[in-house]
Amino acid sequence: MKDLGEISYFLGISFKQGNGVIKMNQKRYIQKILDIFGMSNCKPRTIPCEQRFEGMSDSEQVDPRRYREIVGSLIYLMTCTRPDISWVVSKLSQKLSCPRLEDLVTTKHVLRYLKGSMEHELCFRKCDGELNLIAYTDADWASSLHDRHSTTGYCFSLTENGPPILWKSKKQPTIALSTCEAEYVSLAATSQESLYLMQLLNSMDSKIYTCTRIYEDNQGAIALSKNLVSRQRCKHIDIKYHFLREVLIGGKIDIVYCQTEHMVADILTKRATKVKLDRFRPILFGYNPCD
Repeated sequence: MKDLGEISYFLGISFKQGNGVIKMNQKRYIQKILDIFGMSNCKPRTIPCEQRFEGMSDSEQVDPRRYREIVGSLIYLMTCTRPDISWVVSKLSQKLSCPRLEDLVTTKHVLRYLKGSMEHELCFRKCDGELNLIAYTDADWASSLHDRHSTTGYCFSLTENGPPILWKSKKQPTIALSTCEAEYVSLAATSQESLYLMQLLNSMDSKIYTCTRIYEDNQGAIALSKNLVSRQRCKHIDIKYHFLREVLIGGKIDIVYCQTEHMVADILTKRATKVKLDRFRPILFGYNPCD
């Protein structure tokens, strides 16, 4: 085994270290895919997708191979360093088998957004205090117009307002009958992910992580998780989602109310307006006002 020193570039990710800060970006990777897909001279955009995008167009079908190449590149980028494109990439991923012209146009809009934001980077700062696993979770009820499935979004960090170490935007597998139920399903998914992360962190760190604080902006879902509502409202909910109550009773998670205007996971569940993107992107990337 040979020591190659501090890491500077690995699998399309650039690393910069110094003064207790590690920064990760994929500027070179973004430029590479812009060149590959003929978008190197495109006009930049300020948001990941147009507000009218719903993925329900009757426009003509396009070559699925080219579409999959673009979406595959975006998935890797989203997974590594770009939580801000999670929602739109999740939506585009649902059309891999039969993409239409509207979907292809949206992929190019995402590339235009990346062209104008390739300097963004995840910023991890040394923490002298105690680390705690923190999660934000949100849901967008019945957001998929063609089948009315909801969308789950969550992100995890190790400090308050720190950059995420894991994030996800995904379509819920079942149809929720209310906003409360959609949020409850998201809480269940987040609690499952939290158990995995605690096990992973405990295998690497001498500190024992035993409880994850989960921020949720729906009071009804919080009450439902604590079994404080009428059984009539939740008797139809699948058993696997009530797993959430067991985890909560066992003290492995703590669910805390968070006002919607402070819900970072909001842009992981729906189209991000420029106002919301400007509000939450600095938190998602771990920026300080001085950056």
